[in-house]
Amino acid sequence: MRKSINGLAAIVEQELELNPMTETLFVFCNRGRDKIKMLYWERNGFVLWYKRLEKQRFKWLQQANRDPVVLTGYQLNLLLDGLDIFNNKPHESLIYSSIS
Repeated sequence: MRKSINGLAAIVEQELELNPMTETLFVFCNRGRDKIKMLYWERNGFVLWYKRLEKQRFKWLQQANRDPVVLTGYQLNLLLDGLDIFNNKPHESLIYSSIS
């Protein structure tokens, strides 16, 4: 978690092979899973958010999985609140064309 804006942007660009200057929120977690940094490009500059937990740990994917994960805003809020969004799945969505 020593990296700041330039270091995190370089990870996005070089390791993830993505453009850090898009309207995408990139979320990074440390090994101890008690700190999260979020990097976001906003019109003319980067925004960096940082959250450190005092006692608990964030529920995070295993380190072996290095592929980017796409989250909704709702899922990000659940993650930041400490819920395990990777192993708990909601009820299946049902779509009907009529009630009969």
